[in-house]
Amino acid sequence: MKPRIVFMGTPDFAVPSLEILLEHDYPVVGVITATDKMGGRGGKQLLESAVKKCAVKHGIPVLQPKNLKAPEFLEELRALRADLQIIVAFRMLPVAVWDMPPLGTFNLHGSLLPKYRGAAPINWAVIKGEKETGCTTFFLQHEIDTGDMLLQRSLPIGENDTAGDVHDRMMLLGAGLVLDTVRLIESGEYAPQPQDDTAATPAPKLNRDMAQIDFCQPVETVHNFVRGLSPWPAAWTTMQGDQLKLIRTRVEQKVHDHLPGTIVTDNKTYLNVACGTDGFLVVEHLQLAGRRRMDTETFLRGVELGEGTVLG
Repeated sequence: MKPRIVFMGTPDFAVPSLEILLEHDYPVVGVITATDKMGGRGGKQLLESAVKKCAVKHGIPVLQPKNLKAPEFLEELRALRADLQIIVAFRMLPVAVWDMPPLGTFNLHGSLLPKYRGAAPINWAVIKGEKETGCTTFFLQHEIDTGDMLLQRSLPIGENDTAGDVHDRMMLLGAGLVLDTVRLIESGEYAPQPQDDTAATPAPKLNRDMAQIDFCQPVETVHNFVRGLSPWPAAWTTMQGDQLKLIRTRVEQKVHDHLPGTIVTDNKTYLNVACGTDGFLVVEHLQLAGRRRMDTETFLRGVELGEGTVLG
């Protein structure tokens, strides 16, 4: 008999993992997700999580607790009689929750643990210039992202991939890994492997304050920073007093003597930014404050940049 599963997740990233379990006829007896929030234009629209929408479509009971330690929630969770709990992009759980099912609770994490433990593993792998990342399933324990590992799958990172590109591919890779992990646990023939804490690296939460670009750094470093923060929170600089976000770039290695941040452009087809002394950041997509995101040619049709304009 297949294990009764409670699935915990919130964003789009978690939806393929839930759907693949349903496609393979695993009994998902409940879904735990974030509470609904007001948002949209004017903050007047009630927004449901992507996971909730998926669960409702499939007729799965949904719980949206504000407090994961609340006795009434724990009682509702216990009543679902789950054999196994699965977490994909959800918040930290108290012991009373993750220690409840007899087969345990496992998490899907977007890195090759123990590297990039934390809230933003995909972004930091790209920012650090990694050529490979992946995802890991592991049993929960007290310290975040430190539990014994079950399975891993690797994923290449292209030289111009953004965090968004990697996210979208990992979303599907992770779903397959969740399915494989459930099958492994179901078989009973598994031996979780402890993580090597000495090899651990952090992946702290992102915010807009840390996203300002330093063009004094080598061009490869700046490029990795831009793509690692794309699409959110988006690396930014200033141009003539307005905030300018860089969304997609590539590298042109070329020794120069421009001041870092200097724009080199024909005002028609290309916009390059001098970095360090070793090259130019070729800007392909960007967004000026108050305007939509656009490609460089479209952007240049709406602005006139004087020779020697410096960003930042």
